[in-house]
Amino acid sequence: MTRSSVQVEDARPDAPDAGEQDDAAESGGDGESGGEGGGRVRPRRGRRALRWTAVTLAVLLLGTAGAGYLYYQHLNDNIKKDVLNLGDHKVAEPTPNAAGQTPLNILVIGSDARDTEENRELGGARETFGSTPLADVQMLVHLSADRSNMSVVSMPRDTLVKIPKCTDPDDGKVYPASRGRVMTNQSLGHGGPGCTVATWQELTGIHIDHFVMVDFAGVVSMADAVGGVPVCVDANIHSRDGQGHGSGLKLEKGTHPVKGEQALQWLRTRYGFEDGSDLARAKAQHMYMSSMVRVLRENATLSSPGKLRRLAEEATRALTVDPGLDTVKKLYDLSTELRKVEPERITMTTMPNRYVGARVEPTEDAERLFRMVREDIALDGKDPEKKPADEETKVSDDPAAEDGEIAVQVRNGTRTDTRSQAPGRAGTVAALLVDKGFAKAVADPSVLPIEDRTVVRYPSADLEGDARRVAESLGIPPDSVRRSTDVSGVTLIVGADWREGTAYEPPAADDETPESAEALNGADEEACMHVNPAFTWS
Repeated sequence: MTRSSVQVEDARPDAPDAGEQDDAAESGGDGESGGEGGGRVRPRRGRRALRWTAVTLAVLLLGTAGAGYLYYQHLNDNIKKDVLNLGDHKVAEPTPNAAGQTPLNILVIGSDARDTEENRELGGARETFGSTPLADVQMLVHLSADRSNMSVVSMPRDTLVKIPKCTDPDDGKVYPASRGRVMTNQSLGHGGPGCTVATWQELTGIHIDHFVMVDFAGVVSMADAVGGVPVCVDANIHSRDGQGHGSGLKLEKGTHPVKGEQALQWLRTRYGFEDGSDLARAKAQHMYMSSMVRVLRENATLSSPGKLRRLAEEATRALTVDPGLDTVKKLYDLSTELRKVEPERITMTTMPNRYVGARVEPTEDAERLFRMVREDIALDGKDPEKKPADEETKVSDDPAAEDGEIAVQVRNGTRTDTRSQAPGRAGTVAALLVDKGFAKAVADPSVLPIEDRTVVRYPSADLEGDARRVAESLGIPPDSVRRSTDVSGVTLIVGADWREGTAYEPPAADDETPESAEALNGADEEACMHVNPAFTWS
């Protein structure tokens, strides 16, 4: 893979989107660098910020069902492979439920790579042929342990995150951890999809079992193979403004099946949907994905041998996967698991976020969404009432040191968006720990984080036992103990839920999906994209 600097794009609703230029686009104004310095750089013209989510999840749901007899080894050879996790840190696998089942987490990545002639023709950015790709689609597919429901969490491509250190498995090149936050879509250029996996795990604390990455050509070929995907708009739309920006999508009001390049246009469209932001585009992609899932389920047998053969060929050619999914049989086995979930139990969401200039960052609601996924809580709210988890399953394999030997830094994170910091909380809680025998507990007034809930963080596996012992001594629940590279030792952050007193009372868990996640049910056939009046026609 050719390495080069990574171009980023402005996420504001009124900003030109190079991802929606037509193939003959010749102009492009200054763009903002996604690097840590924030300098201005000359953009790559015609950069396509495409979303591949719908097609990739469709591949997962259908897999290559029934294609095992079709030149099996040839199909296996079509599938490209890459390392699952390029980071140094690992996230523990979830604890099995009472039946011995564990959830599955698959990271779906959409690459804007132009590494083939076909991709270049579809992408239109000829001068970027062979350049470093961006992970312009990132969404986590969570299959519950009991296989009763599925949750999907999309992360906007311009989310600001810290990319951890990653090592390229091909040439051994080490990409240092980012200094400060950069756009999440840059992670793919730090050695491959395994760095995108590492970035997700660092941010969310969710163990990722597999990744599936799909490219440009996969969108068109898969939509053609299934005969089109129904989509809906609430008014006539033409995604093209006076400067030529837009995907070119032109549809009449109502529901229409789209395939081929028209499907590609739908997935790319930003100008014309709602406020013209990247978030509106993600919403349109969720609708497309839900519809494609229903089409695939209704036609899962694909009785025509020709259609089946074509679908198997196109699906395997479009994919890059981790070694755990590198054969037709493995993909088929995974698709069998995913097809157990009815559309009514599929919930698609966007990571709750807020604008930071032209970019976005996760909010407190995002952490609630991540926690629900970590704890295998259905986002549709239809889980049966669960019994309290057995505390024995939460005990770390790492033994704790003696209380008096555990060094603990205590920080005051009680400030919120609406309330000022509660004074003296770090000192008060540090003194409380000393009274309990943690002689090396000290207040750290130099760092003033913001935390909705009180948490204990630790940087490495050999300190997990110490961190859990500190939490236990204060009555902090085990799920508030998190591994993080943001700390150098065991660190207790006193959150906004503990602004006073010396007895910590954990808040009741809020297990409802935040409204800001804009959940869409997979069975909703009435969903329709709102068209911006500036992009309608009569």
